[in-house]
Amino acid sequence: MIEKSQIVEVLEDYDMDDLAIATLASHTALHILKGAQEEGFKSIAVCVKGREVPYQRLRVVDEIIFVDHFAEMNNPEIQELLRERNALVVPHGSFVAYVGLDKIENEFMVPMIGNRRILRWESERDKERQLLEKAGIRMPKKIMDPRDIDRPVIVKFPGARGGRGYFITDSPEGFNQKVEAMIKRGWLSEEDVVNAHIEEYIAGTNFCLQYFYSPIFDEVELMGMDRRFESNIDGLTRIPAKDQIETNMEPSYVVTGNIQVAARESLLEQVYAMGDALKRAAEELVPPGLIGPFCIQTMCTENLEFVAFEISARMDGGTNVFMNGSPYSYLRWLEPMSSGRRLAREVKMALEKDEIEKLIT
Repeated sequence: MIEKSQIVEVLEDYDMDDLAIATLASHTALHILKGAQEEGFKSIAVCVKGREVPYQRLRVVDEIIFVDHFAEMNNPEIQELLRERNALVVPHGSFVAYVGLDKIENEFMVPMIGNRRILRWESERDKERQLLEKAGIRMPKKIMDPRDIDRPVIVKFPGARGGRGYFITDSPEGFNQKVEAMIKRGWLSEEDVVNAHIEEYIAGTNFCLQYFYSPIFDEVELMGMDRRFESNIDGLTRIPAKDQIETNMEPSYVVTGNIQVAARESLLEQVYAMGDALKRAAEELVPPGLIGPFCIQTMCTENLEFVAFEISARMDGGTNVFMNGSPYSYLRWLEPMSSGRRLAREVKMALEKDEIEKLIT
């Protein structure tokens, strides 16, 4: 495991008057890069050749470092380029998926904004559940063995896969049938099935709650809320029930986009309490805890209670819906404030206070 002291040594060679903010050109790179520019930092994208057009056309990137594959961001020569440019790297879901947790923890010798150790805790279901339990946040009941399925459940699999391969069933027989169908489609492997995470299906309204923990202010901010578009389940639900049965189509839950939402105001106290509780739990279980952006993905039931089913311990994809700010970030900052810009603002404030080490691992 890379120790913080090693990263501090790298930082000692940085020109703090010429810092850059860098990320992998995918996932949430647009507002991360634009936010860096808005706060006066150079923006750098590590981009696969042929995928640079959106970043160039939208004028969000000052420099592109080209690679043939996303995983090459971990190559020693790419790391060296980033260090030469005084780059602070912002992790997101694609970075975790393509570079990989082991390499992030043990090989990626570039300063990262956020806690690199906590990325494993969002990726491994048992650790994720441990964090939520420690925070006292309600979760769906976990089913340990497919043979014990006795109610509607959703079946998920490890890693940042954007919902691919997830399915709903209500019996052991249904589990086996759907797993076999997913394997035939190439969506699952036998290893995935062994690591299946089975939990009670909660009916409700989807709210992905986007937060930002500021070590400078020691405060959890609510940045915004979103819900997901998922294919092909969203299309299937527009078909009358009789026709759904006749089509014999298998539903899938691949995330294709997000839309901004706002919760009724009376729920906000509960929203802030969950964010504060997760921040405290993370500090205790995975010090230094959550740094910067994080997300709690929830369902809100008819009893107006939030039930958490996943977390993101870094920039979450739903932050893309408020690149010009959300109602909540506007009220806090009285100016347009995306999560990318908020992160860059935190870096700027940390530099002014000579506390940049609080943000870095």
